[in-house]
Amino acid sequence: MAKVTLKEIAHSYSGFSENPDDYALKKLDLTWRDGGAYALLGPSGCGKTTLLNIISGLLTPTKGQVLFNDQDVTRLPTEQRNIAQIFQFPVIYDTMTVFQNLAFPLKNRGRTKEEIEPRVIELAKMLGLEKDLYTKAQHLTADAKQKISLGRGLIRQSVNAILFDEPLTVIDPQLKWELRSQLKFLHKKFGFTMIYVTHDQTEALTFADEVIVMYEGEIVQVGTPEALFERPEHTFVGYFIGSPGMNIVPCRLQGHRATIDGHEIVLSQSYENIPVDARIEIGVRPEYLRLAPPNSEGEGLPVQIIKVDDIGRYKIVRVGLNERIFNVVMTELSGMTGDTARLLFDIDHTNIYVNAQLITGEKR
Repeated sequence: MAKVTLKEIAHSYSGFSENPDDYALKKLDLTWRDGGAYALLGPSGCGKTTLLNIISGLLTPTKGQVLFNDQDVTRLPTEQRNIAQIFQFPVIYDTMTVFQNLAFPLKNRGRTKEEIEPRVIELAKMLGLEKDLYTKAQHLTADAKQKISLGRGLIRQSVNAILFDEPLTVIDPQLKWELRSQLKFLHKKFGFTMIYVTHDQTEALTFADEVIVMYEGEIVQVGTPEALFERPEHTFVGYFIGSPGMNIVPCRLQGHRATIDGHEIVLSQSYENIPVDARIEIGVRPEYLRLAPPNSEGEGLPVQIIKVDDIGRYKIVRVGLNERIFNVVMTELSGMTGDTARLLFDIDHTNIYVNAQLITGEKR
């Protein structure tokens, strides 16, 4: 296992340029500790796979260095980096049995039968493949084949890092949770440095100790799942994390008062010295909004109830204030009649963004 350091990394597919807009991966610095579990999260095209391929050696960055345990490996080919990489689609030998597939990485490195067999059997049990050990891979389902691919990446105990590039895309949704749980278990048992690329927030938040959120070639936040949910540092993080995502609407700001379409919200913090031409937005998660009857005078914003989606354990209520739309998560709508209501903010969980970046005010 290794500490992985990315030092002033940037990459342009058209070669070196002085123009930052030419770079698919903007300049970044990042360190992943030895034995950590990390996720690279973001939409398609944001630079996740580019970054993963730079770490693995499939790409040489236009700028910067890649360090494993403080050793510069930027120019080393993949085979000299001692990493395992697991891809979106299974990379296995269909004509080999499960046992042969799992054993292949060890056999290829000259391990003895006495070393290989117990390791293969142990890992097969962890992945639920023990009953198919002597079945050829071509006879197995897509999810079983991906389990084999995962096993081939996990079989070596001395790798510097294991890199996952959306490995559960082809897996049946019912089995995804099981495999994520198995990966968490294997990480805790063996202490591999694991870096997991995904566009699925559920996969990222349930797998990783720390999540790196990427947007348009840049890292916009690094943090724990809790930090990403409670204090998104960028409006994209607020929108991308959560289901539904954070409500983000334009507002005017004066001290501790925010105004949305002429309606005032008193905040828990006071904000000063905001640039005159700045884009100011208020952000609050649907879980931190609630609805009150329309006759609750003086409280909240007067809104129109547009739609109610019953999800089972809770309801998602879509409400409108003129052209502004808010999602509200509620367990029940008791006491609500008609199609109007007052929208109430939990001000301790209400954020202010200036030019898409979270700002902190002074406690009142």
